[in-house]
Amino acid sequence: MRKGFITGPVLGALWLIVMATTVAVAMSFATGAAFRPQLLLCLVWGAAAGLIYVRFPSQYAPVRFAISALMAIAMASPVGPVVTGEGVSFSAIIVAMVTLAAGMHFAMAAILQDTPFGALTRHEYEAAVIRFLTGFGYIFFTAIVLIPFYVMVMTSLKSQQALLQNPLDFSIEISKGAELFRSYVELFRDFNFGTYLWTSFYVSVLTVFITLAFSVPGAYAVARFRFKGQKAFSRSILLIYMVPMIVLALPIYIAFSMTGLRNSILGIVMIYPVTTIPVALYMLQGYFRGLPTEVEEAGLMDGLSRLAVIWKITLPLSLPALASVSLYVFMIAWNEFLLAFMLLDDPSKFTLTRGVAMLNSSEIPRQHLMAGAVIATLPIMVLFLGLERFMTKGLTAGSVKG
Repeated sequence: MRKGFITGPVLGALWLIVMATTVAVAMSFATGAAFRPQLLLCLVWGAAAGLIYVRFPSQYAPVRFAISALMAIAMASPVGPVVTGEGVSFSAIIVAMVTLAAGMHFAMAAILQDTPFGALTRHEYEAAVIRFLTGFGYIFFTAIVLIPFYVMVMTSLKSQQALLQNPLDFSIEISKGAELFRSYVELFRDFNFGTYLWTSFYVSVLTVFITLAFSVPGAYAVARFRFKGQKAFSRSILLIYMVPMIVLALPIYIAFSMTGLRNSILGIVMIYPVTTIPVALYMLQGYFRGLPTEVEEAGLMDGLSRLAVIWKITLPLSLPALASVSLYVFMIAWNEFLLAFMLLDDPSKFTLTRGVAMLNSSEIPRQHLMAGAVIATLPIMVLFLGLERFMTKGLTAGSVKG
């Protein structure tokens, strides 16, 4: 394998399979037409491309691009790496050709960069393989994240008639304009989704405040004070997650029914922190251990009480950790389904996840279910992407000393 004329064709063949599959899936979703990769021909075309890319250095870019362009043009015939079904528009085929040629050319130029035709050193061989795996990883993980979300969004924009005609057609007609969002309008107008959205929001916010109120002093005590059983308690904080929530479902249901807390927002607000406090304790205690004790000791020597030290010194220094914990707890509370499904029966008190589950019925069109899923997913996705840097900083802070 450590020969350029072997490594190049092998990586070229494998990469063309990745590109052909990606282009076929993307074009099928975008246009609703039939695109399919031919794996055997992908191996042949890809091996030829890989051989040319290692045989001709980067200064022969036109020669390199010629093989990628020829391979893409072959899509118009039965011997191309991607074949199309009947009724595929000429413009869709052109877009697929250009995408395949560009993706193959630039990717192969990067993967086989500085890869000689003859014998390879260990560094050259491993670098080429790592660049291939990196590109494959980007495409693979992007696909498994974006494809379900794309299908969910496109389905929510379809009409019932279009879904019945072709459930696998995920293209949309832009000419319909505002009519595309009919499912979303009906959710807020007929299914009370505005109330569900507001309920999930303030329940999640309350869960964050309650979790921080208990976890901050608890984590500080574990990190700073010395008491009997401290190490055992510190190591056993996350033991609650060893017990599946479904095992606790029946006892919780019985206890809440007997106390009158079932089917109430108060009961939900009381039970949600039970699932979030342990992880918040675990995250915060590691950060508190990483804070210099000299700063707190200086505050105590200046006459501050322990609570004042926590409020005026420790908490301001812990803002990155508090932000990450708050975001994480908010996401847990927002996405929680089992407890809400088990404890809430009154539609006027449903959280968003409970409301989406209500849409999973044969009497409700599927586009309404997908629209509800989009409404439940989009806010938390925007929140996570906007505050991701704070979450990353908080999760890694204190990881060395903690």
